[in-house]
Amino acid sequence: MLNTLSIRNLAVVESVDVQFYPGFHVLTGETGAGKSIIIDALGLIAGGRGSAELIRYGCDKAEIEALFELPIDHPVWNTLKELGVEADREEHLLIRRELTAQGKSTSRINGQLLNLSMLREVGEKLINIHGQHEHQSLLRSEQHMSLLDTYGDKVIGPAKRKYQELYSEFSKVERELRDLQETSQKAYQMLDMYRFQLEEIAAAELKTGEDEELSDERTKLSHSEKMMDSVAGAYDLLYGASGLESVSRALSKLEDVSAYDEKGLKPLVEQLQSAYYQLEDAVFQLRDYRDGIEFNPERLNDIELRLDMISGLRRKYGDNVEQILEYYVRIQQETDMLENKDEFIQALEQRRDELLSVLLVSAKELSIARKQCAQDLARQVEGELKDLQMERTSLEVRLELQVDPNGYEYEGHRVRLTKQGMDTAEFLISANPGEPLRPLAKIASGGEMSRIMLAMKSIFARHDQIPVLIFDEVDTGVSGRAAQSIAEKLFLLAKTCQVFSITHLPQVACMADHQYLIEKKLEASRTMTQVENLTEEGRVKELARMLGGVEITEKTLHHAQEMLNLAAAQKASRKALGQ
Repeated sequence: MLNTLSIRNLAVVESVDVQFYPGFHVLTGETGAGKSIIIDALGLIAGGRGSAELIRYGCDKAEIEALFELPIDHPVWNTLKELGVEADREEHLLIRRELTAQGKSTSRINGQLLNLSMLREVGEKLINIHGQHEHQSLLRSEQHMSLLDTYGDKVIGPAKRKYQELYSEFSKVERELRDLQETSQKAYQMLDMYRFQLEEIAAAELKTGEDEELSDERTKLSHSEKMMDSVAGAYDLLYGASGLESVSRALSKLEDVSAYDEKGLKPLVEQLQSAYYQLEDAVFQLRDYRDGIEFNPERLNDIELRLDMISGLRRKYGDNVEQILEYYVRIQQETDMLENKDEFIQALEQRRDELLSVLLVSAKELSIARKQCAQDLARQVEGELKDLQMERTSLEVRLELQVDPNGYEYEGHRVRLTKQGMDTAEFLISANPGEPLRPLAKIASGGEMSRIMLAMKSIFARHDQIPVLIFDEVDTGVSGRAAQSIAEKLFLLAKTCQVFSITHLPQVACMADHQYLIEKKLEASRTMTQVENLTEEGRVKELARMLGGVEITEKTLHHAQEMLNLAAAQKASRKALGQ
């Protein structure tokens, strides 16, 4: 769950530190008080795009920190491991996001830097934000397949992964076949050039790393005379009277007297002996090196010619021998393909047909799995909607083949195959008995959409293991008993995960386990937003404001207290029933 949230210099928030708890939280306050800023901050923590415009006026940067406490088996730990982020499952997870006035964004998890896409990958497993824009996404039928697949992942997932592996291989073969069939006359004109290049590179008989080895050898041969003078001179100095002989005589003198002072002289003698043996070894190596120095003008000339030839090839085919050889292999494959185009096409067509046959079987298996889950999802959504005062609503997740005149033959139809399969999915709804099922966009009101979305999220929350669920005015467009049913559903949902809701409805606010008042205050001619975790008394006053508007009367206070008492009794009753 989310333990704490700290915000610095974000919009009208100067400094806010809020502690959260398990259960159902509501954020209330006047319109424009800054409730959405809390949601914006959590959106940034989840990897949302930031902007310099979000930074409080006159400040250089905005900072947001969120501290999470998660079970050791939560999926996010594996995600962090895959991203290379070190994290101890026994400890808290700290996410920090910083926006600068220059438009730069910095993200850290437990102090370790990561980019925005990595943060988003982590954030989507921790926080799920649902607002009015998501209601609109529910109206788009292209989103419905994704929702169905998420719901039925245990059944659909294996079939979908198998299908997508086959589809990837099939697409690759189709692409290769199409490219080969579209090979132009110009490519055939390249064939003669490829053949010439292959002969030229093959004749060179290049070896990996050869150019570097020859360059090193050329350097030695070009300076062999100077090297001989220096190495021989060094050898004579070290081996002669001023070198090894002097060290040997010094050792003899010290060895004669070391017995008189074993603590003082003996360590020095041993050190000199070690130095003598090392020096002797180096001198003998110098001698061998001197004897191996080669004066060979003919070899030097051969190397120069060889390097000139390699240099010519490098200008044409690559920066080094390795790249030249890689180019050779590539054009050899191109040449082979062009020379044997018909055979390649025939082999690819056979492979494509084999894959298509298997792919269509896999697509059918995926379709069957989806139909099975579609019926189950529809029944569960209807059950949730019944709790939300939409008991007469019928829902169908309709699956149909993607028909395409230019598609592939399948059981008497021409179908189009995509990465998602051969189906389309659409949620159809009938709000009243006897009415036909219609697309959501054509029938659902704002209040109905809010409840449909909440019903689905209640189901998905049992599957996706996301610990923090946020609803931004999910109760818009509802009132009365429907508002009460939404409040009860949010309260029950909070038994599965930590739930936050921005609301203007007292029916929703009174069912919360924790209520936070968001309000603006003017200090030193600057507007700033404050967040207060309300006490019981504070909740009564805030509910009275929500009920009565600007003026709070004894009657509204009494009504607010009554609402809280009834909500507490209802929650206790549900708890006793194990709900």
